[in-house]
Amino acid sequence: MTVEARVTAVKSTARPRSRSVRAGAAIGALCALVPVVLVLGIAVGQVVLSPGDVVDALLRGATGGSATTDTARLADTVVWQLRAPRALLGLCVGAILALSGAALQAVVRNDLADPYLLGITSGASLGAAAVIALGLGALAGTVGTSGGAFLGALLALIIVLALVGPRRRLGSGRLVLAGLAVGYALSAVTNLVVVLSDNRDAIRAITFWMLGSLGQAAWDDLPLVAFALLATLGVLVMWGRRLDAIGLGDDVARGLGSDPDRLRRNVAIVTAVAIAAAVAVSGAIGFVGLVVPHLARGLVGATHRLLLPTSALLGGVLLVAADTLARTVLAPREIPLGILTALLGTPLLLLLIARRTRDA
Repeated sequence: MTVEARVTAVKSTARPRSRSVRAGAAIGALCALVPVVLVLGIAVGQVVLSPGDVVDALLRGATGGSATTDTARLADTVVWQLRAPRALLGLCVGAILALSGAALQAVVRNDLADPYLLGITSGASLGAAAVIALGLGALAGTVGTSGGAFLGALLALIIVLALVGPRRRLGSGRLVLAGLAVGYALSAVTNLVVVLSDNRDAIRAITFWMLGSLGQAAWDDLPLVAFALLATLGVLVMWGRRLDAIGLGDDVARGLGSDPDRLRRNVAIVTAVAIAAAVAVSGAIGFVGLVVPHLARGLVGATHRLLLPTSALLGGVLLVAADTLARTVLAPREIPLGILTALLGTPLLLLLIARRTRDA
């Protein structure tokens, strides 16, 4: 072997190693950043707490201890009843949206795909609007806004799957068109519910819910959303190699022994159920599932076994940070989270487009 051939071989083996080291460092940094962002998100607000006060309150609650001073009792109330469930829910919702966006961009082979491609948000908005307009949100334990939104999201998924058909070849174009059609139709019905409602409070509540917010976060909402996140992450990572293959084309995927139509349908179902659980408690929060997967690819590359957990971590961190900003920048007023993510996400998306255009 010549000297030039040896140098080429060394470079080819060093390149994957350097990528793996960089990916590992990025994932490790994000894992370390999660508790930091959570503590800061809990500490910041109209009642400002120090990080030490937050940690002490969390330890007291976890160990069953009791506060001995008025300051400590105030910290316990703020942390456990108001901010901790909100921060944890924001972490899970952001992770689900980013994770689902990365998976859907792979199966439809479109970088502009996002978690709301399947009409899930429109269905959730219709369910929530119907519950609020009918005055059923006050019936605790039976029918609430979150329950109506979850059922509406599942209804949207059922309609999309019925349109594409169980036995037809599920191409990416068919899935996108079915999702768009269902989304527009359900959005029209939601707007009709708002127009026909005579209750101004109901109209205001529907509008605020559709703009996205974690203001109603509660501990009862967390188990379902956390389970949806963990289950979806586990299933999608298990399908990571298939997602890599389908990204290269359906023919390549079939050549590698994977059924792209079945994978596309399965990914749509898994992500749609997870998105339904997320938007049922947060409303419509845009741009997280669209922009975050692109940022994650810049950190760890396009291999989905690395991309999916990185997207989940990054999406959770960014949404907790955005929610903290939303409730503090104009305090005591709160900016709807969907508005803030759109304002922050648009420049990032334009920057990514400009960079890709320049590199092309």
